[in-house]
Parts: sequence; C-alpha cells; structure tokens
Amino acid sequence: MLPTGDSRWFARRNLCSWLICHFNGVGSLMFYRLQKAVTSTNCERRRTRRQIKVLRALDQARTQWYHFTAVVITGMGFFTDAYDLFCIALVTALLGRIYYPNNVSDDKPAGSLPENVDAAVKGIALCGTMFGQLIFGRLGDIIGRKRIYGVTLILMAVCSVSSGLSFHHTPRTVITTLCFFRFWLGFGIGGDYPLSAAIMSEYANKKTRGAFMAAVFAMQGLGNLAAGIVVFIVSASFINTPAYRNSTDKRGQADYVWRIVLMFGSIPALLTFYWRMRMPETARYTALIARNLKQAVSDMNMVLDIDINDLTEQEDANTLANQDNFGLFSSIFMCRHGWHLISTMVCWFMLDVVFYSLNLFMIDIFTAGFGDASKEGILEQTNKIAKTQAIIAVSGTLPGYFFTVMLVDRIGRIKIQLMGFTMMTIFLIGLAAMYFRKNTASLPIAGFTVMYGLIFFFANFGPNSTTFIVPTEIFPTRLRSTCHGISGAGGKAGAIVGVLLFQYAGRSIPLKLLILASCNLVGIIFTLLLPESKGLSLEDIGGDIQEDVECDSQKGSVINQWS
Repeated sequence: MLPTGDSRWFARRNLCSWLICHFNGVGSLMFYRLQKAVTSTNCERRRTRRQIKVLRALDQARTQWYHFTAVVITGMGFFTDAYDLFCIALVTALLGRIYYPNNVSDDKPAGSLPENVDAAVKGIALCGTMFGQLIFGRLGDIIGRKRIYGVTLILMAVCSVSSGLSFHHTPRTVITTLCFFRFWLGFGIGGDYPLSAAIMSEYANKKTRGAFMAAVFAMQGLGNLAAGIVVFIVSASFINTPAYRNSTDKRGQADYVWRIVLMFGSIPALLTFYWRMRMPETARYTALIARNLKQAVSDMNMVLDIDINDLTEQEDANTLANQDNFGLFSSIFMCRHGWHLISTMVCWFMLDVVFYSLNLFMIDIFTAGFGDASKEGILEQTNKIAKTQAIIAVSGTLPGYFFTVMLVDRIGRIKIQLMGFTMMTIFLIGLAAMYFRKNTASLPIAGFTVMYGLIFFFANFGPNSTTFIVPTEIFPTRLRSTCHGISGAGGKAGAIVGVLLFQYAGRSIPLKLLILASCNLVGIIFTLLLPESKGLSLEDIGGDIQEDVECDSQKGSVINQWS
C-alpha cells in the first residue's frame, strides 16, 4: 500500500487528468461546432424518429394563406410589444422636462429625470416581461397555447391605456403610477413571447418554419419604427399648434404628448384580439400533450388544406404511447437538453444587454448630435430623437429582419447567429474608437449614425432573430413554451443589466461600448454549443418520441451530446 502522502498525490493526479480530459473534450466540441458552422452546407444529421401522421402532414404541407394569416395574428403581438417597450425611451426626456424641470445632474442637462427614476421608468416593464415569460411560458405547456393567448393581449391593452392615464398632482405619484402599470404591461408582453413562438413554429412546415418565425419576430422592427413615427407625428403636431407656440405653460401642453404615445399601444392589441380567439389549438399540443388525435385532425382540416382524414390508427396510438414524459428538472432532460437551455439563456442574455442598452439609451449615446435640450423647446428634442430612431429603424433594423426572413432557412440559424455577434463586436469597437479619437463635441454624427445602424442591422440579421427562433425548435413539445420562456427571461435579465450598466457604470460611453462588445464575444462561445435545426421536424429536433435512444452521458461521448 502506498503511503498517505503518495495516495493523496495519486488522487490529485487522477483528478487533474480527468479535468484536463473533460475540458479537452469541451474544447474539441467547440472547435467541431465552429468548423461545422463555417464549412458545412447541410444540417446536422439526426436520427429520424417515428412520427404521428397529422404532424407529418403539417411538416410536408405546402405554404398556404393561413400560414401568412398566422404570421399577422401572432406578429401583431410583437408589434405591440416593441412599440410599448421602446416608445418609453423616446419620451423619458420629455418626462424629465415636465415633472423635474429643476433637477440638475453633473453629466446631464437641467430637466433630466433623476437616475433612479430614469432607471425605473425604462427598466420596470422589462422586469414585468421577465416574470411574464416564466409564468405564461409554463402555463402555455400546462393549459394550452390558445386558452391564455388572449389574456396577454387584454393585459397589454388595458395597461397601455392605464399608463397614459397616470394622473396625480405630484411628480412622484405620477411616476409611481406609471411604473405600476408598465410593470403589468411588461408582464403581458412577456407572455406573448413564448406563446407566439410556440404557435407559429407548430403551425409551420419544416422547410419554411424559420422564415415564418423570423417574419413574426420582424414585426418587432415595425413596432420600433411605429414608436418613432408616432412620437414624431404627435410631437410635431403639438409644436405647430398655436396653443403650444403661444402658451405660457408649454409643459402642460407637452404633458398630452407622452400620454397619447403610450395609449396608442392599445390599438394594435385590440385589433387582433378577435382573430386570436378564433385560432384553433395547435395540432402538436392537441396530439402530443392532450393526446386527442381526432381533435388535432379536425382543427387542422378547419384552417389548412392538407390531406388528412382518419389518423387514429393503432400505429399512431402506439407511437403516442412511446412518447417520453421526462420533466424539466429530470436527469434525462439535463442530459439531453441541459446545455441547450443554458446556451439559449446565455446567448439571449448577452444579446439583450447590447440590444436594449443601445435602444433605450440612444439619447445618451447621441448627445452630441441632439444639442443642449435645456436651450430648446420642450418638444423639439423629443421630435429629433424620434426622427433619428425612425431613420435607424428604416435603414438598419428592418433590412436586418428582411435578410433573416429570406436566408434563415438557407444559411441556417447558427451561422447567422455567429455572424451577427461577430459583426456587432466589430462595429461596437469601431464606435468606441470614434469616441476615443475625438471629443464628444466633434463626433461626426452622420458616420456615427451609419455605424450605429449597422449594429442594429447585424443584430436583427443575427442573434436578435435567432435567439427567438432556436429555443422554440430544439426542445420537446410539452416543454417548448416553458423553455422558450426561461430563455427569454434570461434575455430580459440581460436587458435589465443593460439598463443598469448605462445608468450606473460610470460616465465613459466608450468603456460601456467595449463592455457591450465583450458580451457579444461570450455570445459567440455559447452559440457553438447549440444544434442546427434548419430543415428538420420539431419532433426530430426535440426528441418527443424516442425509440430506445441511450443517453449520451452513458455513452461517455461529449461531442455526440450536442450533435
């Protein structure tokens, strides 16, 4: 027997050897994933699983009018989501001029919102969104997608109107009431993410599923543009009225502007409520979770022209009997999908740190181009900010979504996400370099705006779209909405971090831009751990119905776990 000291040395040597082998395996995996993403033109090969006939018919169905109808119905929720989340950034300066005209900050002009108030107004809806994604995402898998789909729209419409009606005689009470309703507005918005994603992915065929899901998410770009247009039109309308020009109480006139802007968000939500209530439950939920094949066939025959009749054969019943029933926190789920869930959360987290920071704090980044707000009329700067956001949305945001819709089913989700994170990193470093080379007062605003727009182009032709698509495709049907909600909640946690970063992490804009660039690098690393889902059936990707497939961890293979 070896001496005690030698025994400890031997144990430590074995532990070190195991760690080296383990990390070497992970490193080999990441190199393998990078090589596949860069050189491969085909999807990763997966085992074809036995599939229920109604779901096979959905996967093979030709593109039909109802697919486009579903895009509009589900997409209008995202239009409303983006409008409600981003319009607040355009009116925060206005809120400061109206309710805190005498507030003075070291690095901001007079009439700005206090830091804690600014962070609360911009971040409270994101907090509500995070909780809404978790709760409604889980309810979507337990109760059904359709049953709670209308609840989110009603909540958004009511809270949009209530936000604009935040009246009181003290600024503190007005802001508190506004934050209360915006939290519940965000809660409804959060529910719309996993439900819309699950519904669209489960209606679409496997060849064009990515394009349809990207089209749904592209409505966010239209909502962002609509926010800029509405603020621009409303503010310009008030600027040109005699009541504003000749009034001694310009703050009183301007007080109507932000209220009208916030209440406008209820209109698209109300317009689509009726059509959402008419949508049948998805066939995948009805067949795989409710296990009602006849109802699944009936629902799909009602909205799609596909050749399916009596699919309640014994073969389909036996296939359903072989369906896995492992839970979210089971060892089987962690074995098959644990790294997938962690990776989708981290990628969405890092993306939203960057995306929401750049959206919500555009005024701070573009300070040099807007001039001193304290020397302008109370609505003039708001009008300038709205015009700039609309220009960026048209030139950078919308084209990025368009390219994703056109190419996501050709290039693949992973390649687009890697490219987007990479290009965003490059342009963020470029923005920081422009700050370092010149002082704030002499920044070339035209070139700065172009580079800023390119960041949004590659965000939307990149991870902003794919982080929405991938979590809907790679998890089993009975956990699809839940896992998408968890991934999205990770993203909104990143958005909250982004708000706090720009609010409290010093005054150096270039340093903050470099921090955002480093977030993109982390996103690249975790993207390499995700599987490609292009052209595959949801059941093949998520493994809803397994046929004695051994767990990869039991095989001792690291690479096969993610391939």
